[in-house]
Amino acid sequence: MTRPPADHTVQEAGPRRDGKITRDLVLTTALEIIDRDGVDGLSMRRLARALDRDPMILYRHAPSKAALLDGVAETVLAQLRVDPTDTDWVGQLRAVARDYRALALTHPHVVPLLVTRPLATPLALRPPGTMRPLEDILALLTRAGFSGPDALHIYRALFGFLHGHVFNELQELVDNPDETDDLLRLGLHRLPIGEFPLLRSLASVLAVYDGAAELERGLDILLTGLASTLPPPDGAQFPGQAVHPASRAAPGLDTKGVRRAEASPEPTEDLPAGATSENDFMGYRSSV
Repeated sequence: MTRPPADHTVQEAGPRRDGKITRDLVLTTALEIIDRDGVDGLSMRRLARALDRDPMILYRHAPSKAALLDGVAETVLAQLRVDPTDTDWVGQLRAVARDYRALALTHPHVVPLLVTRPLATPLALRPPGTMRPLEDILALLTRAGFSGPDALHIYRALFGFLHGHVFNELQELVDNPDETDDLLRLGLHRLPIGEFPLLRSLASVLAVYDGAAELERGLDILLTGLASTLPPPDGAQFPGQAVHPASRAAPGLDTKGVRRAEASPEPTEDLPAGATSENDFMGYRSSV
């Protein structure tokens, strides 16, 4: 993966003396420092130098470094837009996922804050901006007909996947960039071939990691899994999910693919595209 170039626009002291110090300015400047030098490079003193102000003034806008980091995470998440009125909830979640990945690539040093800062703060005490995507996604899904608990489940599944994806994409994969052999470039030659034959055999795949393609594939798996395990909203069909005749009557089976005591036909959940028989249905259910 190609990382975005470092931003060297932050100055230790700049012509900001004549400007009013606001919370937005403090957080934006803190974000610039983190983008350039990482979270460890941010301190109140360094931030004060960049703003050309006494450090004590900053405490009016961020009473502690923890509060400052929360504010930086809020500043980044404020850029994540969710349209809760979109009637295509699957398409909207895909758009949110792509935008989240773009934010992560733009601000890679902030990603740990986006993942860990919420865990360090009770929900009701988090900055309101960090909870806006949650509220908007819940609104999107409940308007689509999902129950509140199912909407929350979808949100947690989506962002659990996204956090893992961006961490995986941002990690350093190349051990020796001067090597032309993929096994050597990734350092996989150090793994005993008898213990890690499959991992070593995937060296060429790992060497050409495509974050955008991996994201789309992961979303396919995630959204297909949700479609197979959650009841469609208001009994409707999931967007893009084909209604197969076999899904209408699987004699002797309940909605989990388990044989019922009674053999009277009942409608079951819709099958994924490509399933053509009861055997396909059973194989599909056993895999989720």
